[in-house]
Amino acid sequence: MNVLLNIILATAGISLLSLVGILSLLFRKNLQKIIYALVSFATGALIGGGMFHLLPEAWEGSESAVYNFVLGIIVFFILEKFLYWRHCHRVECPVHTVAYLNIIGDAFHNFLDGVVIAGSFLTSQHLGVITTIAVALHEIPQELGDFGVLLYAGLTIRKAIFYNFLSALTCILGGVITFFVGESINALKSPLLAFSAGGFAYIALVDLIPELRKQTEWKKSIPQIVLILLGIMLMLLLKHK
Repeated sequence: MNVLLNIILATAGISLLSLVGILSLLFRKNLQKIIYALVSFATGALIGGGMFHLLPEAWEGSESAVYNFVLGIIVFFILEKFLYWRHCHRVECPVHTVAYLNIIGDAFHNFLDGVVIAGSFLTSQHLGVITTIAVALHEIPQELGDFGVLLYAGLTIRKAIFYNFLSALTCILGGVITFFVGESINALKSPLLAFSAGGFAYIALVDLIPELRKQTEWKKSIPQIVLILLGIMLMLLLKHK
């Protein structure tokens, strides 16, 4: 049971990182500028996270990863169509559907983090601790970006914090399920990783970049480009940690 306790504590700690958005309360006056900065950073982080972390790991587990990647893109497209029709039929949508897509994609991502952490602790406590630290380093910029996307999509600060935390709790779920079913869940790991990568690519390329393209002033466009590249570079650096 000590292993289960370690898994729960580690995944709960990772889930709490989603509350990093609370820091934005300190910058209410400049919140609009911060949102655009976070969206730019999130675009790079989503692209880098999907291409440098999720997809390569999925490819190692199965050569069908590319098909699941494409499936992720298609399913997220269908989800966005359904969410738009369901929530915005005949009226202007108060909350952009990218908020819901981001929550769903992040829930898948965090669930897989829980699977990875639990699998490491089942091997050894030392490996579990190292893996938890590595996941935390990856999650901090990811959660900042996710929070920015939710704010940009129209959620209030409180709702963005709440829904970001709610999606993060799937990390605990993934850890606990892995502890009890063990190797059985590994068969789903590669398909889910590739599916999540496709979802992240869809959010970044279809929803976020088109919004950033609306800004044509060079003084505001250059910082966006720099932040996108920083998001990508950070995910690339974390790949080699």
